[in-house]
Amino acid sequence: MTHASQVAWQIEVDRLEVWDTDQGTGELWEVEAWVGGDLQRLWLRSEGSRSDGRTDNADIELLFGRSVTPWWEVLAGVRQDTRPASRSWAAIGVEGTAPGMIELTAMAYAGSGGQVQLKAEAAYDVRFSNRLILRPSLEATAALDDEPDQGIGSGLNGIEAGWRLRYEISPRFAPYVGVVHERLFGGTAAHARAAGDAARDTRVVAGLRGWW
Repeated sequence: MTHASQVAWQIEVDRLEVWDTDQGTGELWEVEAWVGGDLQRLWLRSEGSRSDGRTDNADIELLFGRSVTPWWEVLAGVRQDTRPASRSWAAIGVEGTAPGMIELTAMAYAGSGGQVQLKAEAAYDVRFSNRLILRPSLEATAALDDEPDQGIGSGLNGIEAGWRLRYEISPRFAPYVGVVHERLFGGTAAHARAAGDAARDTRVVAGLRGWW
C-alpha cells in the first residue's frame, strides 16, 4: 500500500510592488518558500527595496520552524544582509494567527558588534467579496544601539502602515493597489534628514501577490 509523502512545499510572493512619486520610482519585494510537514518546516525568505534603479536594502533568511500550537510556530535561524552593507545575524521569533484572524510575526536579530534589532508585523484580511479583499498591515522596527554609518538610531526606528486592496483572479494570483505611509523616529529620522532624505513618506503602490 502506497502512502502520500508527508513532505510538502510552497512558494509565496507576499508583495511584489512598484511606485512612482515626486521623490522617484521604487520597487519592493517580499518572498518566501518553505518545505516540510505540519510540525517542522525549513523557511527561506527574502525582502528588499530599490529606488531609482539602486538597491537600498536586501536580505535573506534561513529559518527552522517548529509548531508549538495549531496556530503558532517558533522560528530560529540566520539572516544575511547584502545591502546597504553585508552583515550576518542570528534570528529567533514567533509567527502565527491571533484571535480575530490577525496574522502576527515578531522577530529578534542579534548581529555583530552587539547590535540587536526587533521587528513586528501584523496584517488582517477584510473580505468585501470572495475575490475583493482589503489587507491592512502594520510593521514596526527597533534597534538597541545607534549606528550612524548605517543610518540606524537606537530605540524605535520606524513604523509602516499599509492598506492594499487586491482582486483574486484565482486564489493563487491577485493584483493589488494600495497606499503606504512610512514614518521614521528618533535617531533614525535624524540620520535620514542629515542624508537629505525625508523622515515621512506616503506613496500609492501597485503590485502582485501569489503562491504556488
